[in-house]
Amino acid sequence: MERTILLVDDEANILSALARLLRPQGYRILRAGSGKEGLEILAQHEGIGVIVSDQRMPEMTGVEFLHQVRNLYPDTVRIVLSGYTELNSITDAINRGAIYKFLTKPWEDDLLRANIEEAFQRYEMKRENDRLSLELETRVEEKTRELTRSLKVLQVSQEILEALPIAVIGMDNDGVIAVANSMAHALLGRSEGHPLLGEQARELLPNELLDSTGDAVVTLPDGTCFHCWKITMGRLSYSQGVVLAFAPQQNIEQVKHDA
Repeated sequence: MERTILLVDDEANILSALARLLRPQGYRILRAGSGKEGLEILAQHEGIGVIVSDQRMPEMTGVEFLHQVRNLYPDTVRIVLSGYTELNSITDAINRGAIYKFLTKPWEDDLLRANIEEAFQRYEMKRENDRLSLELETRVEEKTRELTRSLKVLQVSQEILEALPIAVIGMDNDGVIAVANSMAHALLGRSEGHPLLGEQARELLPNELLDSTGDAVVTLPDGTCFHCWKITMGRLSYSQGVVLAFAPQQNIEQVKHDA
């Protein structure tokens, strides 16, 4: 990105001297002969990073000019050139944030170049921080929207699961129950005070149900028949484990009859 500097001084020879000094640094140099002209240039050009202004100018002093610049273009780094006689007013402007640095006239070439280089580094660091903050804010907003959508999908999925007329149990690779709907609790005789979640499926479900495969009718030792569907997870997602759905065979036959 091209570095752009605005030089403001009512003496043309001073502006020329500053331009000659700074031109070898590769800066894009803009000049203004007064604070009013400086404000006009700022309104016409984007990306001005550093402003160097004389203090003693007619109609508007450098401090007055830079106060306006701070309010209109707060990201700019503002430097004032002045003699020690205006030190009190300049110190006040520094304390109030209108001025980043005060350099004396006549200036030392190397010191002035070094301070302007530092000012551009400060400006660019501020812009980069702002960019990163905006990027982070955007990512947080996107993540929040994503989580909100996922929560809504989860709520709908849970409601659908609870509305099913069959028992549904989801188990992880270790056989621990991670999902169980109301029908599963009812068929296995578990009350709300004794949920299935977190329990070992092998300790609660009959082996005939757990060892069933695919779509099958299973008869328990007490003679009760269940229609079972067993599905291994991982075909459409990264989930691992098993989903077991089952219902009394008589319920399934009644549904078929009603249909």
